[in-house]
Amino acid sequence: MDNMTYFTYTLLEPTGSKSFRHIYFTCFLFLYILILFVNIWVSVVIILERALHQPMYIFLCNLCINDILGATGFYPKFLHDLILDSYVIPSYMCALQAFVIYSSVTCDCSTLTVMAYDRNVAICKPLIYHTKLNKFSCGILISLCWIPSFIFMTIAVVLSNRLKLCNYHIDKLYCDNWSMVKLSCESTAANNIYGLIVISFYLGMSIFIIVSYIRLIIACKASLESRRNFWQTCVPHIITMINFAVAAFFDTMHTRYGSSNISPILRDFLALEMFIVPPLFNPVVYGFKLKEVRKRLLKSCVNIMKQ
Repeated sequence: MDNMTYFTYTLLEPTGSKSFRHIYFTCFLFLYILILFVNIWVSVVIILERALHQPMYIFLCNLCINDILGATGFYPKFLHDLILDSYVIPSYMCALQAFVIYSSVTCDCSTLTVMAYDRNVAICKPLIYHTKLNKFSCGILISLCWIPSFIFMTIAVVLSNRLKLCNYHIDKLYCDNWSMVKLSCESTAANNIYGLIVISFYLGMSIFIIVSYIRLIIACKASLESRRNFWQTCVPHIITMINFAVAAFFDTMHTRYGSSNISPILRDFLALEMFIVPPLFNPVVYGFKLKEVRKRLLKSCVNIMKQ
């Protein structure tokens, strides 16, 4: 088939979709609205409150905006499929969905790495914190969260688009790059090597995060104030990192090494966990755990209720 010709993929139908698609639609629409609400709320509060214009909260705002992007890459198409009971997608939209979703995933990893670096400098080197993390360096770090993610995924999509396909059924609820690659009749060695390079790059970031927090835990033994600071500002980061790591691990293992013998319920859970837990969990954890964010979120809620 000519790679310039548009064609259609079929996607996996959720388990029990024939009987419960209206219930599924209602539940996932509520989830999507809730995800948008909590992430937009936290982002707007951080943007409007000058007291929160600090590196830690700016990076949190970036994480929330990225979670909105990732959720928007998945939910509208999934809701469309549920309400019409038609699980098909044009090839160009499939490539776009894969690009948006996995750009968001890799950007999440980069943002968590930057947040770990921020906490490391704040606790281990507090005297030079504002020198190292000024407005310019924060802008550079946020750019480094987004630009490599877009570049990596653009190359991945271009590499997969050059392949001739023998099948057009993606065995997932949404499009991802590796699922498209697996449908090829040609050698996918270049795609596989490139994918492993990207995975290794972000695995290296994950190792950096783990090492950073080990250093922080050791450093915080020195004083009660350091331990208090660690508990207030680092625990949300650790919870978020664990949450993200579990979701990314499940998705990667399911996409690359998933078995046809896996139960349909577990298969759907592995596919959906990444779009439900991290984008909903992250703003809630930070909103309730970080004192300054919690205080201003409650203040904004009170002001809205008074109007």
